[in-house]
Amino acid sequence: MFSYFANPERFQNLAKWLAPPLMVFGLLGIAIGFGAGLFVVPVDYQQGEAVRMMYVHVPAAWLSSFAYAFMAVASLISFVWRHNLADAAAKAAAPLGAAFTFLALLTGALWGKPMWGAYWVWDARLTSMLVLFFLYLGYMAVRTIVPDEARAARLAAITAMVGAINLPIIKFSVDWWSSLHQSASVFRAGGSTIDSSMLWPLLVGALGYTALFGWLVLVQMQTELDQRHAVRLRRRMAGGRVSRPQAPQRSLDNA
Repeated sequence: MFSYFANPERFQNLAKWLAPPLMVFGLLGIAIGFGAGLFVVPVDYQQGEAVRMMYVHVPAAWLSSFAYAFMAVASLISFVWRHNLADAAAKAAAPLGAAFTFLALLTGALWGKPMWGAYWVWDARLTSMLVLFFLYLGYMAVRTIVPDEARAARLAAITAMVGAINLPIIKFSVDWWSSLHQSASVFRAGGSTIDSSMLWPLLVGALGYTALFGWLVLVQMQTELDQRHAVRLRRRMAGGRVSRPQAPQRSLDNA
């Protein structure tokens, strides 16, 4: 199935069919998750109203890591098999992942001020998330600075694959080091520690974020593939413009 849709034309047809429902589901999930998180769920007895920041922060933090994992896997496929579609997927995911990471850092800082008394502390989880943001910026910088597109794709793929080592550091940082950041509370052995009245809007919002990411990746990939196709056409047209040879002039002796 994957090899079938690896063909750019078939992928374009699939993306045109899949993108609209992903957009609707994503926007609807985010609206429901945000609405319930901001106006329906009860106030936390410890965090007070600041707990509502969780319904923006947690899905953004989840997508920041998910998007990078997606980009790293696509980069691996592109690097090993030199697959044009995988490279387009990695390139499309980078700015989206950077945006989600920035949102996670920003909302985390706004939550940290009333909870910790500071917008930023050099906590292991926060520091590894900041490194993740710089990895996204580094990937995009490589693709922008290197003039040769093929070489830029290879170097960016290496950057993405090497940077993937940061993902388990983000995940387990609160367990490996003394951390102000709370440990896992949704997906953990023994079940979630969050009450169901507060958990369901969080999960709906996270699914909405994921669907929105899928929609934006598909749209960006379509744009990227169209641009590459246009570049190839221009090169073919430029290569086909060969000047017509002039007819040889007849010698006076043969006149």
